[in-house]
Amino acid sequence: MPKIHRAMRLERPGPRPTALTPVDPVEVEPPPGEIAVDVSACGVCRTDLQLCRGDLPAHRLPVVPGHQAVGRVAAVGAGVSRWRVGDRVGVAWLAQTCGRCAQCLAGRENLCASAAFTGWDRDGGYATRMLARADFALALPDGFDDLDAAPLLCGGVIGYRALLRSGIEKGGRLGLYGFGASALIAIQVARHWGCDVYVCTRSERERRRALDLGAKWAGGYGDAPPVRLDAAVTFAPSGDVVVAALRALERGGSVAINAIHLDRIPQFSYDDLWWERSLKSVANFTRDDARALLALAAQIPIRTTFETHRLEDAGEVLDRLEAGEVEGAAVLATR
Repeated sequence: MPKIHRAMRLERPGPRPTALTPVDPVEVEPPPGEIAVDVSACGVCRTDLQLCRGDLPAHRLPVVPGHQAVGRVAAVGAGVSRWRVGDRVGVAWLAQTCGRCAQCLAGRENLCASAAFTGWDRDGGYATRMLARADFALALPDGFDDLDAAPLLCGGVIGYRALLRSGIEKGGRLGLYGFGASALIAIQVARHWGCDVYVCTRSERERRRALDLGAKWAGGYGDAPPVRLDAAVTFAPSGDVVVAALRALERGGSVAINAIHLDRIPQFSYDDLWWERSLKSVANFTRDDARALLALAAQIPIRTTFETHRLEDAGEVLDRLEAGEVEGAAVLATR
């Protein structure tokens, strides 16, 4: 008899409180090229919140959110040779690409126009079992248990790509605007590279945490860092914060915007952009980004900060995330 699993499914986006419906999907065998994963932990991301609120247009409804899933391979489809039943695996945001377009062939699969995304185009990890393309599943380093590993799979990887997009060099002066789950990991990478890090965030608690993690200075969004920055990354989904970061740059510096959705970008003076300053968006990540971050996480080693919650409480966790009440990351424990 097929095994019954649990999942939290979004039927229709809407305002707070978040409405996720508990469902009991029947076990299905993975199709060719895919694996079934028994999920043990799944991180809760602001992108999940934006999908549930309707800030991001739904690609598919109903859909099971979640794109920071960790678990064990439960079954393999035809043609899969890399994975065996029982292997530990991670499933992240990038679910599949075409592999044939100019972007894919140039190593920019994150820009593939045919890309599909976990928890947006196909069911994600707010479940006890999920399916994933075998060639997009990720091997996880030793030294991280499942709960510790989950925040690396989105906040960690996209934060790493944002650092690369910002152009920060080892030993440079870096600004981080916003200090949630992704920035908590990015600062550890930047300090490993010998960067001086300056943090702007609205929360006094987050400022203290940033200083504890090695920031040279921490202030509010309205405060100017005490030095000009070589590069900055913005994590807050606010265009005002982007402009504040731009104004803090040295000549030739760049701001990488680590957000899939912004409220707006307000009008600003061209003088703030002149002297070859630049704004860069950060769109998704590649599998190479993910593998590099996971290897670096084991080398440093990166320490994740998270709260643990039941799968059935996913809706309430998203509401707390929106209210700014989550400490670091939030992870759903499904076992």
